[in-house]
Amino acid sequence: MVLGMSLEAFTLLHVVISLVGIATGFVVLFGLLNGKGFEWWTAIFFGSTVLTSATGYLFPVHKLLPSHIVGAISLVLLAIAIAARYRFALSAAWRSIYVVTTMMAFYFNVFVLVVQSFQKVPALKAMAPTGTEGPFKITQLTVLIIFAGLTIAAVKKFKPMPNAKIAAAGER
Repeated sequence: MVLGMSLEAFTLLHVVISLVGIATGFVVLFGLLNGKGFEWWTAIFFGSTVLTSATGYLFPVHKLLPSHIVGAISLVLLAIAIAARYRFALSAAWRSIYVVTTMMAFYFNVFVLVVQSFQKVPALKAMAPTGTEGPFKITQLTVLIIFAGLTIAAVKKFKPMPNAKIAAAGER
């Protein structure tokens, strides 16, 4: 039992939250590449991605796993991204910091999706049973290269129009 749910129900909830984070991450990415803030989508992305990382710590394990380290890094990145957006109102260098940390948090979601896919999807598991084989490494490297390119493009293209709500949040 986790949070009063069976382990299976909790796992399903965790997966759904993760998929919401990934789906909204694509919307946020589209906004960044088009100079739009997409406030509600971004808030949902932040909330679901924080919940994804936080709920990962509630699974009953008795040792530190790589997923815990990825979750901790993601939570730090999200804290910086949230501060850059809502506390510092994307001013000066905070705009680029926001884009980079948001994209890195999104990348970690997709990184974990690839890991889980290779562990759970029979055809993928057959190609890389231990996660150290070529197909797994090539997939992860490809995802990393794509995200690096998209992050660079987003930093260059995200120049949001002044937004009263974001500016007001920075004055608090």
